[in-house]
Amino acid sequence: MRYFALFLVLCGCVSLGEPLVRIQNVSPNVDLDIRYATDNNFTGKKVYPAAVCGLRKSVADRLAAVAREFEAMGYQLKVYDCYRPLSVQKRFWALVPDERYVANPAKGSRHNRGAAVDVTLVDKSGKELEMPSAYDDFSEKAHRDYTGATPMALRNKEILEKVMIHHGFVGLPTEWWHFDAQGWEKYPIEDIPLEDIR
Repeated sequence: MRYFALFLVLCGCVSLGEPLVRIQNVSPNVDLDIRYATDNNFTGKKVYPAAVCGLRKSVADRLAAVAREFEAMGYQLKVYDCYRPLSVQKRFWALVPDERYVANPAKGSRHNRGAAVDVTLVDKSGKELEMPSAYDDFSEKAHRDYTGATPMALRNKEILEKVMIHHGFVGLPTEWWHFDAQGWEKYPIEDIPLEDIR
């Protein structure tokens, strides 16, 4: 029985520890634009069967606090991606085998652990704020240290980053939209179907 339980964990059939939850159930005001559930992404194809933002419960709680702070500032948080099944990570790596932008599935991604988010800001009318690049831009324009954007885009990026850091998230150097939750390494890599997250 013990070996069977270990097999279930290793195959990604069950998760140990903190569960994955839907952000909508923790913070209903977060705006979802799950790009990989559409064809509006770098693959040009729909790769998620459902527009689900799954996160570890404590990570979802942190993101809810981020959303509340932005609401007080007159903004709304928009989420592009959250938990990503390992099987999808393998597909992404086959398309873009560059660790600056796509995690090697042999090591696993922070997204595969339910401890990373891709986010931006929108105004009260739902319009995205100007940022240095589009989402999933695989160029230096997406890098956090890129200074060639407009002053407004740089200001918006700084606002996003400051609040995310305040609530325990760390930005990826090559993607202004990507933030890892501190403590991500304690969570196992998963391949749980998105539809199974409640």
